[in-house]
This record gives sequence, C-alpha cells and structure tokens, in this order.
Amino acid sequence: MRLDAEIALAARLAEAARTEIRPLFRTALDSEAKSDASPVTIADRNAEAAMRKLIEAEFSADGIHGEEYGVKEGKSGRVWVLDPIDGTTAFLAGRPIFATLIALLVDDFPVLGMIDQPITGERWLGVTGKPTTFNGEAVTTRSCRELSQAAIATTGPHYFSQAEGDVFMALAAKTNHKRMVMGGDCYNYACLASGQLDIVCEAGLKLHDFAALVPVVEGAGGLMCDWAGEPLHAGSDGTVLALGDPARLEDVLEAMAGHEGHDHH
Repeated sequence: MRLDAEIALAARLAEAARTEIRPLFRTALDSEAKSDASPVTIADRNAEAAMRKLIEAEFSADGIHGEEYGVKEGKSGRVWVLDPIDGTTAFLAGRPIFATLIALLVDDFPVLGMIDQPITGERWLGVTGKPTTFNGEAVTTRSCRELSQAAIATTGPHYFSQAEGDVFMALAAKTNHKRMVMGGDCYNYACLASGQLDIVCEAGLKLHDFAALVPVVEGAGGLMCDWAGEPLHAGSDGTVLALGDPARLEDVLEAMAGHEGHDHH
C-alpha cells in the first residue's frame, strides 16, 4: 500500500488538531462554565471538527468515525477513525502525555495510524508494510527475553472490571514490579513502539482508542491483539495487548489464562 496522499493528509489532520488543542492546554475556564464547556471538550470538539472538514474535502467517499461527532457512513470501504484527545485526564492535569489519534481502516482493519502529541511535538506514524517513524526517524521495539524482566503499563486499575483486573494482576505478577507504569493512555503504546516499554495490557477500549495504535506498534516490530490473541479490527471486544517482543505472546497469554488457578498452588 502506497497511501502517500493519506499519509500527507494525516499530517495535515494532526496539524489542524494541534492548532485547536494547544491554546487550551493548561487553561482554566471560568468555574461557572457548564460541565460540557471544559477546556478538554472545547479542544476535543474543535479539533475533531477541523479534522473532519479536511477529510471530507479530500476523500469525500471515505467514512469517518469520530469520538465527538459519531459516524459518517462512506462508500469506499475505508474509514478514518479520530480521537482528538486520547488521555483526557492527562490533558486536564496539565500532563503532555495525551495525544491525537488518527487511523485509516480498510475493510475494518487499521492500515495507517498516527499518534500525535501536540504540546511536545512528538509524532509516531505507522503504515502497513512500512517501518514506524518517530518524527521522521524509524523506531523499533526492544526484545524481551523473559517475562520477569518486562516493563508493563496500563492506564489504571479503575478501568478494569473485577474479573479483568484479576487477569491483569496475574500477568503483572509475572513481570518486573519495579518497572510497572500506571497512567499514560495511548502514550504507553508510543513508548513501547520506541523501545521503552515491553507490554501494555488494557480492557474496555473503543475503536477510536486502539485503531491508530496497531500500525504504529506493528510497524516497529511489535504485536497487537485482543486478550484471546486475535488481531484487532473494528469488531474487536475492547481487550487490548501490545507486546514489544512478539516472542513473548505465548508467555503472556499463559500468564493471563492461569489466573483462575491461583488458589491451587
């Protein structure tokens, strides 16, 4: 897949989103502002509206699936998936580890993904069949010889159901406790693609949360799948695993499957 025009458009989408988001970062609106007028909602809406306008002008036959403005059906079998601010909590806390997520799906599978951090100017781009780049330079995941050495990340325990939390903890117990990271949303997957983390494990993600991550992680040599080990697509159940080293997949799935038996040592 060449996707040259699509890659160029994704860069323009990210720039448009940056323009809307940057002025609202670390600002406080009047305390009497309605709940739907927080800096994050204004930034989210403005950024997504700007991106949708550009897509409609350039690829009018494509569908658009956005977190803020819902689904526009297309005729091309292609869908742009947008999350203007992934990591709302980080944005509101003034932490520049949220990002704009831009993905292109062809027949329900992600073929292009961009993770763009508007404040630090960091941008990861993944395209099927090409190496993932970070600000234009190729990046790769790192190898991880043993699960016990792995650095694992998740956004937080409160995003898991009790059962999902048990599965996560069973996996986390087999990794390196001192290197576990909490918080970070999509930024963790970007760091994994750049070789700073080994595993990200989450549940309850929507299509706009994970679509852009898949080409970024896989183009860097990593692997993404659901908790059953299946590839991620538009119909996935929202459980997500990212591995920097695909050789650890069996170990990870085994650790997660073993949680039911933890009382019977």
